[in-house]
Amino acid sequence: MFEVLRKIYLNSILYDKRISKTFEGSLEYKPSAYLLSSITKIKNKKFNINDFTFEDVWTNKKLSQKQFKRLNNFFWILSLDLKSSRSAVQSIISNWIKINEKFNDKSWDFDTTSKRIISWLSNSKLTYNDCNDDYKTKFNYMIQKQALHLINHIENSKTYNDKLIGVTAIILVGLSFKNEKAFTLKGLEILKKVLKNSLDNLGFPKSRSIKQSLFYLKYLILIREWFKESHSLIPEFIDENIFYLGQSYAFFWKNTQLNILFNGNNISNNTEFDHYIKRLGYTFKNLNYEFSDYIILSNKKINLIMDAGSSPPKKISSEYQAGALSFEFASNGKKIFTNSGYYSDENIKLNELSKSSAVHNVLIIDDCSSCKFHKNSDNKFHLKTGLKVIKKKITYEKNYWKINASHDGYLKKYNLIYERDLEFYHDSNKLIGTEKIQGKKVLPNLKFEIRFHLDPNTKVMKTQDNKSIMIELENEGWKFKCDNYKINIDNGLYFGKKNSYTENRNIFVSGIINSRNNDIKWELTKI
Repeated sequence: MFEVLRKIYLNSILYDKRISKTFEGSLEYKPSAYLLSSITKIKNKKFNINDFTFEDVWTNKKLSQKQFKRLNNFFWILSLDLKSSRSAVQSIISNWIKINEKFNDKSWDFDTTSKRIISWLSNSKLTYNDCNDDYKTKFNYMIQKQALHLINHIENSKTYNDKLIGVTAIILVGLSFKNEKAFTLKGLEILKKVLKNSLDNLGFPKSRSIKQSLFYLKYLILIREWFKESHSLIPEFIDENIFYLGQSYAFFWKNTQLNILFNGNNISNNTEFDHYIKRLGYTFKNLNYEFSDYIILSNKKINLIMDAGSSPPKKISSEYQAGALSFEFASNGKKIFTNSGYYSDENIKLNELSKSSAVHNVLIIDDCSSCKFHKNSDNKFHLKTGLKVIKKKITYEKNYWKINASHDGYLKKYNLIYERDLEFYHDSNKLIGTEKIQGKKVLPNLKFEIRFHLDPNTKVMKTQDNKSIMIELENEGWKFKCDNYKINIDNGLYFGKKNSYTENRNIFVSGIINSRNNDIKWELTKI
């Protein structure tokens, strides 16, 4: 009922008057378009606006939702060369304003509106320069009106990522109209609140999302560079949060050069962002082997990575995956064992599957994940029942590594604790795992599986005695074995590339447990 009433209000004359209380003023700060290269792909090949037809494009009902958003957020302007006709670009914007001057659900979508403000202001050479007074008045009015809408609507925005994009746009409006401080002050006030509510004491997202950490870093650097370029005082809390988020970036990417597939993460090429921050003078370091309950043990050749953290709060768990105590293992920059990644697109079945324990290198009991999820009204799966990591110990020596951790994800349903030991011996290039299933009483016959997912480029073959599995990845060979339980090779799905999937193979150990304490041992040895 509340949403129905709110929708009526947003489309009313009363709301339109509220967000139309703008001021007269012209742009004093015009940000450099290249600063947006951290948050959007700027194509090397540029196009001329005169090569395209935009007649009736704003009323085209055949566009998909994605096409509509991309068209209306105006980020496509970044793909235009500066020889494009300013009058053509400004004519397109004028036409958009004529059709969309008043709020409507589709073209004033929160995320789309935020990006449109950022794009219009950041591409002023095409969108604003050499315009007539009538266009300038309409442009300034619509920038402010959209920003007022964002301020009024930001509390109702569903995700912290959308809130961050929105507050970024609000702050930019304040910096651009330098004589009006209200937008900047309000934006900074909201930004402080967003960061406080969504980041932990180490400056890492409470959602446990590595991808979100990078997302925050990119937008905070963008905001900071706008303050710097406009000769405005940079707020200390922005510098402080960039420092902590930079530590996260160094820990997960710069130290490993790997795409670590936990909790919503996908493969992303961060090389361009590395060049971007280097050009702007940012350097980030993190020499720790544990950060916000992720563990990375590394030397020049080997990376052993584990998620040893408890579940996040339910409200911010839309990208969380049930992979606690799962691990990834890489040799010479190539993953021998990799988690399967995350599917975030509109296919609900694939999204649900990618959140399960089955797509991680971790124990599964009775075909059940360690956490339960339920679908919300936004068609996204959020935590219904989470888990706690109840023990964690790390040994990190020159020739010997060990991670020991346990969680209670199977305690409520099966009355048991899952504990995992991972040991790596450098001299013999051997990884030994012990999976401990500990019940407070004699357990009934329960089926278990432990899956070890492989890179899609890996070749795998079972030996004739059925006791070992040979793994080949490029120029390296490894042997996997588990003496006391059945091992086999199965097909799976790999979601490493964003919004796509491909087939891969996985090794799985399976069996029945029926005693109070069970130890399942396996080992991986380089050959």
